[in-house]
Amino acid sequence: MVRESHIIIPHTNIVHSSLWVKLLFLFLFSSNSFSQTAPTEGLHEHTPRVFYLKHATLIPEPGKIVEDGEIVIRDGLIESVGRVANVPADAFEIDMTGKTIYAGFIEPFLEAETDEFDGNLNILRNWNEKVHPELSSLDDYSPDEKDLKELRALGFTTAHIVPPSGIFQGQSGLIHLGEWSVSSVIERNGPAQIMSFEHGGWGNSSYPNSLLGAIALIRQTFIDASWYKKSWETYRRFPNENEQPNLDESLAKLGKFLDSDRPFCFRTNNELTALRAGKISDEFSLPLWLKGSGYEYRRLDAIKKVNPFIILPVNYPETPDVSSWESALQYTNAQLRHWDQAPDNAQRLRQAGISFAFTSADLNELKHFRPNLRRSVERGLSRNHALSALTTVPAEQLGIADRLGTLEPGKIANLTITNGDYFESNTKVMEVWIQGEQFRLQPKPEEDIRGKWLIHWEVDNEIHIDSLHFSGKNMETSLIAVAGDSPFEYRNDNLLSSTGQLKDLRVSGSLLVSGSSVVEGQFVSDTTKISFDSFVLEHGFVNFRFEGKDIDFPGQIRFSGTVEDGYMEGRAVSADGTVITWYARLKHAPEYSPEEESGISLETASKLTPLSPEGAFGLDASPEQPRLVLVKNATLWTCGPDGIMEESDILVRDGKIWKIGRNLEITGSTKNAVIIDARGKHVTPGLIDCHSHSAANSINEGSQAVTSEVRIQDVLNPNDINIYRELAGGLTTANILHGSANPIGGQNAVIKLRWGSESEELLFENAPPGIKFALGENVKQSNWGDDHTTRYPQTRMGVDQIIRDSFTAAQKYKREWDEYKSGKSGALKNIPPRRDLELEALVEILEGKRLLHCHSYRQDEILMMMRIAEDFGFRIATFQHVLEGYKVAEILAEHGAGASTFTDWWAYKYEVMEAIPYNGALMQKIGVVTSYNSDSSELARRMNSEAAKAVKYGGLSQEDALKMVTINPAIQLGIDKWVGSLEKGKDADFVIWSGNPLSTYTVCEHTWIDGKEYFNIVKDRQRRKEMERERNLMIQKILNSSEADK
Repeated sequence: MVRESHIIIPHTNIVHSSLWVKLLFLFLFSSNSFSQTAPTEGLHEHTPRVFYLKHATLIPEPGKIVEDGEIVIRDGLIESVGRVANVPADAFEIDMTGKTIYAGFIEPFLEAETDEFDGNLNILRNWNEKVHPELSSLDDYSPDEKDLKELRALGFTTAHIVPPSGIFQGQSGLIHLGEWSVSSVIERNGPAQIMSFEHGGWGNSSYPNSLLGAIALIRQTFIDASWYKKSWETYRRFPNENEQPNLDESLAKLGKFLDSDRPFCFRTNNELTALRAGKISDEFSLPLWLKGSGYEYRRLDAIKKVNPFIILPVNYPETPDVSSWESALQYTNAQLRHWDQAPDNAQRLRQAGISFAFTSADLNELKHFRPNLRRSVERGLSRNHALSALTTVPAEQLGIADRLGTLEPGKIANLTITNGDYFESNTKVMEVWIQGEQFRLQPKPEEDIRGKWLIHWEVDNEIHIDSLHFSGKNMETSLIAVAGDSPFEYRNDNLLSSTGQLKDLRVSGSLLVSGSSVVEGQFVSDTTKISFDSFVLEHGFVNFRFEGKDIDFPGQIRFSGTVEDGYMEGRAVSADGTVITWYARLKHAPEYSPEEESGISLETASKLTPLSPEGAFGLDASPEQPRLVLVKNATLWTCGPDGIMEESDILVRDGKIWKIGRNLEITGSTKNAVIIDARGKHVTPGLIDCHSHSAANSINEGSQAVTSEVRIQDVLNPNDINIYRELAGGLTTANILHGSANPIGGQNAVIKLRWGSESEELLFENAPPGIKFALGENVKQSNWGDDHTTRYPQTRMGVDQIIRDSFTAAQKYKREWDEYKSGKSGALKNIPPRRDLELEALVEILEGKRLLHCHSYRQDEILMMMRIAEDFGFRIATFQHVLEGYKVAEILAEHGAGASTFTDWWAYKYEVMEAIPYNGALMQKIGVVTSYNSDSSELARRMNSEAAKAVKYGGLSQEDALKMVTINPAIQLGIDKWVGSLEKGKDADFVIWSGNPLSTYTVCEHTWIDGKEYFNIVKDRQRRKEMERERNLMIQKILNSSEADK
């Protein structure tokens, strides 16, 4: 048996009253009420498909406003916008008074949650499990309704769906964010191929396990896609001359995508990753999109040059905890500066002319999207530009501007409807429309009746005009469902389903509406004021009562009625049964300021200027290059034919050493000249480190034994503070090497320590290319642990063999290309050889175009490597470390190899147990060009002290000892024509020391590169004071910010 049920239907501003009557009729008279009827699928299936939205503020596109506007929607499309001359007779009218209607917002980067890709499922796919461009983000995609609802609550109606993982991750898709169905899909194979620099970690056996390897794999895959296409074209033209190429769905799809001229969207995690993506796009002529990081403002000029479209997150950093001086210590200056500048990122991109669209991606919680977006607007981004980044810009970039992004006839009826300006803190997204279907997000708010009302009430044909006064706070109501003895509560905001429909409430029992008002009311007649004894406002219905004796009515008078948009009407009954009809209009509402009530102050843009790089010791401008620099009265350690020159001068012009001698003068104007009196000081060439791992974001690609395709230049990190620290020690040039994880490692990069420059600007322009090989325990994984005992080779014999096999393969590769390029014997009818980045680097070694630097310790492996080189006809440029080099120094000299060794490092592992500190001096005396290296970002700060050890251990002269870190490494790197000594015509790379450069008491005072001063000890001390002052100001700003208490 079903108990009698009672329900009060909540008032809604969009459903016609006749519809509610029908629903109420069905509720009351259907068989057994709710209990024996099949559940409906929702009201959408039964609502009209023609809608007339009236009395709204329309924003057809950013910068345009139509007050009291109207929209007609027919069958999911916008039929008319603006002023509707003739309302369609079949239209369902909806009053949008007080509402603002925008074109539906577009989420440009929504990650699909799908199962992890298994690359072994299809043998026709690429060999690497991280390369699957043929996949679609909509493969097996089934969104969670909760996620869709959260996006709709932000105003998003359309989304660009991206695949979740991989390097070549697959194609994006486009969907509507309504109820998920086939009709939700706009494009399965969407506008972009999604890319990332995803890689495993150290010790992961899958290639790649480093950023180095990820970039190399991307480059090789693009090359392979072009080769695959050409191979099949050749095969189809000349099938009798060629074997059929192997099928590869991944390369086939990628080749077609490249031909389509559609964009490649790279995920980035900082400004340097963005620039790496830009470099790849330049190399392969790719239209470039970037999934931004929020750090773009740090390198705006460089990013602008790669001409990207940026999908911009608003995941601003959390407010640093600086509540105590101890807790503040955990934050660097760079972190504090980023907190202050991150919300300005969008405005700075706009000022730079870089196109972007906002995304909710990367937020821990979506509720932070609008507050963070407002912060950017408050800091200077115009509302029109912010709105463009939600509507027109993503629509244009995604190729759907003909269907979405603005309110225009013929476009899809995707609408975002708010109760005010979207960028105001007190505005709510009330509902969205998707493909012409309504999704309510907020129940209609209770009427704010606070203020003074004029009430007209009539008794026995006599009209009275008095007033009602309401004050206090709005009430909160709830719907209590009583099932037996167990009540449960529905609040206003959960009476609706996820799609905005009234929930199908199925209970056995009664439904009771309850609520307690915090609004106080008075009936005022002339000077008589009567306070209400009770007051209830729920779902647009109002009930109140008061004692009537002061207005000549005995007992309590009970009023009830409806209220909407400043108007009330209803009936009242007195104690004696007298019926009173009444209505009231709002005369004066109380002044109300959302900002005053919330106490939130508007943010202002950061006053900081981005530094290059950001953080400690960053520069606000590149060092200037004076036309002339004259250093006078110094002791010059030329490390060249002139030896050590006392009381001498060096004159620099346009970044080059022009003159060296005594009593040099600058003739003419000194306007663009710098004169330094260095009396009592010493000047040396800039120091050079032949083995460094500074200034790189990735060092080892350790997944394979041969990785000659990877390049250190792809992962240079100009933000590395070690660059500045090493400048402070007089270092000006470094050879950044791949690690020693494999017998054949990656390509090195010789750089100048141009602090504040871009990655490409660090590169030493004239340095010959090089590569790192390695021997010993590292490459056979004997010191990697028990989990790493399967990669070939595992012995020194295997190391010898794999290097020989690789050079043999390189020789064959070269012959194949030589034959193909010759065009002889019908070679051009053949499928071209596959371009192989790994083998290309080895061919360059064989041709003498790439220098080989080999990590080594023991004399047996040193001899082994020289035999390999001589068997294949090339020379080893340097043996690195070479700690038993003193045992085979004569053979090294005969081979012509250089030696870059440690000074007094020994006994740090078993294979170097026979190292001696005299090693460097002994090799140098026998005729091996020898240098000292750091292999350490810390040791690289005092290479002058390392050089001094050659005097103690081996008895070298001070001048020859200094050459171990100047001209000798320059010779080893093939750059001695430009650096390494103070000679006319060479680059003006020099250091001014406070005293003898080999003394431990001496400090570096000035470091110059290319005639530009990159380190000055006086300016350094000033900068430290400025940094401390800036840090304290930042901490105070944080403590005073509205975010500090959150």
